[in-house]
Amino acid sequence: MITMKGIDKVYSTGSIKTFVLRNIDLEVKKGEFLTVMGPSGAGKSTLLHILGMLDEPTSGEYTFLDQKVHELKEKQRTEIHKNFIGFVFQSYHLIDELNVWENIETPLLYKKMKGSERKAKVADMLDRFNIVGKKNLFPSQLSGGQQQLVGIARAVVAEPKLILADEPTGNLNSKEGKKIMEMLKDLNENGTTIIQVTHSEEKAEYGDRIIHLLDGWIEKEEKL
Repeated sequence: MITMKGIDKVYSTGSIKTFVLRNIDLEVKKGEFLTVMGPSGAGKSTLLHILGMLDEPTSGEYTFLDQKVHELKEKQRTEIHKNFIGFVFQSYHLIDELNVWENIETPLLYKKMKGSERKAKVADMLDRFNIVGKKNLFPSQLSGGQQQLVGIARAVVAEPKLILADEPTGNLNSKEGKKIMEMLKDLNENGTTIIQVTHSEEKAEYGDRIIHLLDGWIEKEEKL
């Protein structure tokens, strides 16, 4: 599903170059559950953003579903992202002007789904995440944990082929966190490919494989 070869990400400030990712070679099979771990500043979130086509590598090749992403125009990358990828952000990225219902509905509008089908899918998400009572509230009226639940519901509502999750349970209590991880595992067992970034050894064990990043390099890889 995913192949990366020689991916570098470099930020240049004047004559100073800062390497965030270095020579990343990575393959992810369809239906895999991959965990990315490493200390702060290792390049985990940058890697996830490049995988999700929200950022571009400085050099290297990235192939997603047989499409050479590094050769595509921005508009083409955006289309792939909208149609195949769900992203759970560490900092929520909810749209402040939209209520909970509208935030969850947004990916379905991008897919031009019929109104009745959209309504059914959003209602199902509200029920599944136990946030029916919050549907008319705006992000500023929610706790951090509730905003994260809405963010995850928005990521999975369109049934993407790939879910990218950046610390998906970081703002949830242990009970909510366990529920989210079990839901991601269930989605994975039904065919969704998942790549998560986490600091938690416990959450990492929901996956099939862990890659450890250090200073932008893949330091080691382990199968579970």
